[in-house]
Amino acid sequence: MKKGTKLYSIIKGRCPHCHEGDFFVSHSYKLKTMGDVYENCSMCKRSFNPEPGFYFGALYVSYALGCAFMISTLVGIYVLNVEMGLFEKCIAVCGPWLLLTPKMHALSKIIWANFFINYKSRDNES
Repeated sequence: MKKGTKLYSIIKGRCPHCHEGDFFVSHSYKLKTMGDVYENCSMCKRSFNPEPGFYFGALYVSYALGCAFMISTLVGIYVLNVEMGLFEKCIAVCGPWLLLTPKMHALSKIIWANFFINYKSRDNES
């Protein structure tokens, strides 16, 4: 994974514009500041909030991540032919999903930002 790709920014949690500054204020599981984004990048000064309500669109990404996770978990249960009742399947799908919710919340925000903020290397800036 090299610098300059959207995947680099998403996985490393870096500024989508310069890939150097941090995107999030703190770790996903620090519940007091869960998913909080800096106002500007510390390196390139790019605004992470281009307009009010910008991250409402991340709800669509979060929904897609949640559905993909739940469906893949359920398919995995059926492919592995695990004998479970309906209640156990619900626990097997919803339990890990609830534990991963803070991470998916943060992930959806950085994915959404990467849709609209493009990478520009420092070498290209004038």
